Amino acid sequence: MDTQLSTTPARARTDVPAPGHPAAPAPIAPGTVRRLGLALTAGTLAWATSIFLFGTVNDGFAERFGDLTGLAFQLGVFALLTVQIRTRATGESHVSRIMLKVELVLLGLASVWSLLHGILPEPAQDHAALAVLDAFWPLSMLGMMVIGVKLAVAGRWRGALRWWPLIAESWAVATVPLFILVGEDGARWVGGGHLLLGYATLGVLLALRPGLVVPRR
Repeated sequence: MDTQLSTTPARARTDVPAPGHPAAPAPIAPGTVRRLGLALTAGTLAWATSIFLFGTVNDGFAERFGDLTGLAFQLGVFALLTVQIRTRATGESHVSRIMLKVELVLLGLASVWSLLHGILPEPAQDHAALAVLDAFWPLSMLGMMVIGVKLAVAGRWRGALRWWPLIAESWAVATVPLFILVGEDGARWVGGGHLLLGYATLGVLLALRPGLVVPRR
């Protein structure tokens, strides 16, 4: 019987993350990026249609239509966030990853408001809890703006897709001041048009050029 002891060190495991380093997200296929990009475009087109038809300040059917198409847009933004998380678009640092998770929470709470405000009867729409949730709509959009800046600086997405999220996610910054300055009629066309130029086009770019966001091997 062989009783010799081996002094050869054990080979390092390559299928587990190193201590202190989080596991990388599962690779995302180009086809998945395409589908999520089209979901973003579809949701954006729904909300832009509502804004063009009814504006953002309305009541009755128009208000509920705006809430529910706004929810469709938010679901599209969830699709965008999925791509950003799976590609670590904002960078590898802990803070870069956390900001995407924080945005998921903000957007989730904003989406709950859109759903409830769109389906509940009018007396319930004025409940204090909904008023609190309503604040997460602008907060989630400002959060997306921060992500757009960080994504551009990180440079993990390439070509036009490095910069287009910054254009898309400037929606709140571009349209809210105009709403105050020019009123509902003018802001309607600016807000809807910005959605088409920004988020809707971003979704099309993801569908057409998924290779620009899939990490290089």
